[in-house]
Amino acid sequence: MKSFLIIGLGHFGCHLCKSLAKTDCEIMIADKNEEYVEEMMKYADSAKIGDCTNIEVLETFDIPSFDACFVCMGENFQNSLEITSLLKDCGAKKVITKADRDIQEKFLLRNGADAVIYPDKNMAERYAIRESSEHIFDYINLDSDYSIYEIDVADRWVGKTVRELNFRVNYNLSVLATKNCHKVSPVISGDQRFEKGDHLLVLGTLEDVRKATK
Repeated sequence: MKSFLIIGLGHFGCHLCKSLAKTDCEIMIADKNEEYVEEMMKYADSAKIGDCTNIEVLETFDIPSFDACFVCMGENFQNSLEITSLLKDCGAKKVITKADRDIQEKFLLRNGADAVIYPDKNMAERYAIRESSEHIFDYINLDSDYSIYEIDVADRWVGKTVRELNFRVNYNLSVLATKNCHKVSPVISGDQRFEKGDHLLVLGTLEDVRKATK
């Protein structure tokens, strides 16, 4: 069973805690605001109230025992920076820190962050891509180039097989699964035929997806 530490119980920290609570893991939460901690205790296994910019406070957490530590501070970037660095000093295996601006990533990585997340930026990008296209319904970003996109089956694809359409050659995309009525079915045969109303989960670049769905 994995264990996680969440420092900072703002909007993102609370949503993260609630999401992790749905999985089989142990969660410790920490914030200097007692009211925030009490409100989230029903989702966590343990909690600490204290100022995590103080290394003496962090040293009481047994930091090396956590599989990952999340730093989810609000707008106080200086605190995020200090806590990220102190967690590494305390032996953290992995530190994931929330950022609000791109420029913050450079400083966080230099000060010990293993990964930096931008919840507001990522959500904005996600909706921008979804709403600017009639054929992209959702996507999961993998890196700066490749993502998994949920697209609809074009009329010209209906009744044809994966092998006939040859997505890799014709569209530079890999078909991973089909989705119909919210049920996802992995594509395991080149003879599988696409039906009207199907959605496809494809791996590729946004440029190639848009070319394929024109």
